[in-house]
Amino acid sequence: MRRSRLPALLAWGVVLFLFAPLVVLVVNSFNASRFGGTWEGFTWGWYEKLWAADEVWASLWLTLRIAVSAALAAMVLGTLAAYVLHRFRSWLQNVHQVLITLPLVMPDILMGMSLLALFVLSGVETGLLTIWIAHVTFCLSFVTMVVLGRLQDFDFTLLDAAQDLGATRAQAVRKVLLPLLLPGVLAGGLLAFTLSVDDYVITFFVSGPGTTTLPLRVASMMRTSRTLPVINALSTLLIASTFVIAAVSSRLQRRA
Repeated sequence: MRRSRLPALLAWGVVLFLFAPLVVLVVNSFNASRFGGTWEGFTWGWYEKLWAADEVWASLWLTLRIAVSAALAAMVLGTLAAYVLHRFRSWLQNVHQVLITLPLVMPDILMGMSLLALFVLSGVETGLLTIWIAHVTFCLSFVTMVVLGRLQDFDFTLLDAAQDLGATRAQAVRKVLLPLLLPGVLAGGLLAFTLSVDDYVITFFVSGPGTTTLPLRVASMMRTSRTLPVINALSTLLIASTFVIAAVSSRLQRRA
């Protein structure tokens, strides 16, 4: 039987469509040309300029602080929400499930505007706290879905067996349930971290003075900077980091 070349062609077509822009960006980060239209020689100059750009690193540090704290909060709240959704059945939990999946399909601009309206109505000044609340809000749904998927395959008779062997309910949860759920919780946390680092639209609405995250900084540099290739260098580093995080997350999800 003759093997068809169509699947391989489709696969290579999809890979080219997805990654060709990234390859161009990475190549231009080493291009001596300021505008990247033509190749004018190899250079590390844009990475040196990036290293000296203190405002970029300050924005990156702020972004990482928000992403780590938001991911941790989303891991705790998302795990509790997934457990409640899986173990209990009532009209209230049906409404709960609909509401917690709503941010997955809601446009970011709508969520950003609604959060801003809530903060203004509550008299809360926009800044670091409002960004953190907003990021926890949309990360929570993703963590819940990942952990809920893990719970679908969890055998709860293991908890009964642990209690039959003398463990208290708290010990059974701590020594049986949490270790088995941990890969799913960590995978959800890494997903939340990545989403928080990348977010621009929602952060744009709820940020305040002195809280310029990295996506906002990059957007500002695109409009005003005279050294645009610095953005290519920064983006190359972010792409490399994203690939590492995605690989770790994928590995954890396979184990979950």
